[in-house]
Order: sequence, then structure tokens, then C-alpha cells
Amino acid sequence: MSSVRFLSLTGAAATLIALTSCGNPQTSTPTTPEANGSPATTSQTTASPSTATDQPQDIDYMTTLGLMKGHLLIAKELLDQGKPDQAEPHIGHPIEELYVDVETQLSERNVKDFKPTLNTLHDFVKSKPNAPEINTEYKAAMQEIDQAIEVLPASERQSPDFILSVINRMLSTVEEEYNAAIANDKIVETIEYQDSRGFILYANTLYQDIAEQVSQEHPDAAQTLESSLNELQNAVPSATPPATPVMTPEEVSTLIQTIQKTSQTISSSPS
Repeated sequence: MSSVRFLSLTGAAATLIALTSCGNPQTSTPTTPEANGSPATTSQTTASPSTATDQPQDIDYMTTLGLMKGHLLIAKELLDQGKPDQAEPHIGHPIEELYVDVETQLSERNVKDFKPTLNTLHDFVKSKPNAPEINTEYKAAMQEIDQAIEVLPASERQSPDFILSVINRMLSTVEEEYNAAIANDKIVETIEYQDSRGFILYANTLYQDIAEQVSQEHPDAAQTLESSLNELQNAVPSATPPATPVMTPEEVSTLIQTIQKTSQTISSSPS
């Protein structure tokens, strides 16, 4: 992505970073106010990956991995459409912009270094875009990112509060990306539009993992979250941008703010 900025999840706070890269995920989240802790690269002391309890750092970590998966999801769509030139930057960004944010933690969490796999995939797409090995390397890269996520405690990965925190941070990035993609009622930055789609796709995947629990415990909030997430995905209907934006940046921002505020009601509800 050519211009990514992480906003405060409340939408009211100032922009944390305005970089020409994916940057570091913000540590403040609407569902976990205590998440104003250590940045993602701070050393974590833990007996083993399965006993990690530093939730703010874990949110940073999973958000970064989620952004990587979003990039790869949109890259795969573009590869399947025979557009390796458009897919290539989406494979490159996890390597060039995001990996540094988790690299130290991978060794601390006893996670395999998967940068070589990403590099191999990237090299194939650049030099041999029709090579059958691309599918194999793509699957390997996604599996290794999933393995990096799976070292997080199951109690977090199955927690609506935790997952919604990650989703909301990813959607803050979507808000910035989508806004950057549109000018004068036209999509002028294809890569930012595609970033938005990839991140929304993975945010929806994450929500499905907690959807049943949220629906049982917070039926009204669940209905709002599901309808808002579905509508948000409709804003980016395909990897190829539509001739006219389906939604304005303001409409996308309103949906994201609705999701974030609804998440807050879940977090603040009595257990």
C-alpha cells in the first residue's frame, strides 16, 4: 500500500502515524481500553507461547498478522484473475512493511521464521508469474501465518473481546485506505482500494469464528455487527475497482464507527 495511516479506533483521536507503509498497529482499541501498553516490538517474557497473557501485545501481534493475511487474500484474487503485476505489491508489503513488527516476537514465541516463504512466493510472482509453484508457496505462506497466530492463547483467539479488538484495528486501517483510494467520486488509487478489500475479507473471516458466541450472548449487537460487516464488504465488491465507488469514504467511516461502537457495548456488558 502506498499510504497507510493507523487511526484511533474511536475515530475521534488524532492519527497515530502517517507513513508510506503499513506501519505499526496502534495499541489503543475500543474493546480493550487497557490496550495502551507496549508496542508490538517490545520484548515479552513468557514461560511458553501457550501461557502468553500480555493481551495488548498479543492484539498488536495478531493485528499485524491479520494485515498480512489480508494482503495475501487480495493477492490471490488478483493472481486467479491473471493479474500478477497487481498481485505482486500485495505480496511484497507483508515482507517490506509488516514483518519487522513481529520479527522479534516470532523468536520469543518460538514461531518459525516465515519470511523466507514470503520471499519465495514474491520472487515467483515477479519472475515466473505463471509458475505452478505459486499456488504451493501461497498455501505455505498462509499456513505459516496461521501457525504464528495459533501460538496465541486459545482463550484469546476464542474471545469476542480480543477478536473484536483485532477486527476494529484492521478496520481503522481500512478507513484510511478507502479514504486514500477515492477522490472526486472516483477510485484513483487502485492499490488502496484493493488493500481495503483484503482487510475487510479477513476481518469478516475473523468475525465468523466468534459469531455464534456473540449471537448467543449479545443478539442485538450481533445483528448490528453482522449487517454492518456485510455492508462494508459490499463497498469493495471485487478485486477490480468498480467504475464508480459503491460507497463514499464517509459512508464507509460511518459503518466502521458503528462496528466499533457496537463492539464497545459488548466489551462493557456484564459477563
